[in-house]
Amino acid sequence: MVAALMIASCKKKALVKPDESTPIKFITTEYATLGTYDTTGRPTYLAGTDVVTSGLRSYVSDMLPERINVKTTHPDFVKNADLALTAKSDVYVTFVSAITGRSNTVGFYLYKTGNSPTKPQDIEKITYLFPNARSTKSGSLLVGDKVKLATIEAGMSIGFVLLENGWDVSSKTINKNAVHFCSNKELNPENNIDLKDHTVLFEYQAENKFIIGFEDINRTLASCDNDFNDVVMYATIVKK
Repeated sequence: MVAALMIASCKKKALVKPDESTPIKFITTEYATLGTYDTTGRPTYLAGTDVVTSGLRSYVSDMLPERINVKTTHPDFVKNADLALTAKSDVYVTFVSAITGRSNTVGFYLYKTGNSPTKPQDIEKITYLFPNARSTKSGSLLVGDKVKLATIEAGMSIGFVLLENGWDVSSKTINKNAVHFCSNKELNPENNIDLKDHTVLFEYQAENKFIIGFEDINRTLASCDNDFNDVVMYATIVKK
């Protein structure tokens, strides 16, 4: 009987293929919004509009060119994009661009610094930032649209999540069951550890801004271009 169980266990493990994916469900996670939004997914809770300079936009375009694999041009960019707070702060996120055919939803979650989530059950709540993270040409946002996440205590970290096609264009609502791609790669569905990252983080030194970019498609698929420019934004941290 013991031998039979061992064989069964080995067979089960063999089903996990490195070039495929394992669906991840956020069953116990609660979902919230920062406020209301209109039928295009545009937030009514915007905290103003930043001036996103042509210099910053050009730099982003140069660093994250369309359909160019960032892993070959700037592999050091591909990393966890979480933000760790060392002081109580007001935190804002500003929309820069979205080069994608998908109507993605972007949100965030909090956890104690040093205790990064490794499974969906570790994330108690995801709060939506941009219900439909697309520009007004095909969605709801203007370049520079800014939202305030919250006033967050020191010792906390902020993780980001993109829900692939999370905005339902028919019902004008957010589908919380859409595939999640998180800044903590352990929460992403790809089996291959080298394909689990879905965020880039890099600095635009001229303005002291850190840029966050998302790849919005499963990276095991041949259709994935790995350009990580599908949603681009930056965070501003104002110490209290």
